[in-house]
Amino acid sequence: MSRRRRSMMSEELKYELAKELGFYDTVQKEGWGGIKASDAGNMVKKAIELAERAARGPQQ
Repeated sequence: MSRRRRSMMSEELKYELAKELGFYDTVQKEGWGGIKASDAGNMVKKAIELAERAARGPQQ
């Protein structure tokens, strides 16, 4: 029995990160399955950085 994975990132965030990291065109043409594993890893790293920054709160 397979379970469908629920995405931890919103689609909006994923597209924003893809644009920032430079592989948005690939996603548009081929879908998420068309990106390189390294691009997916970089997207996760960036999302973690953003979450950590948000958790620290505003810098004084």
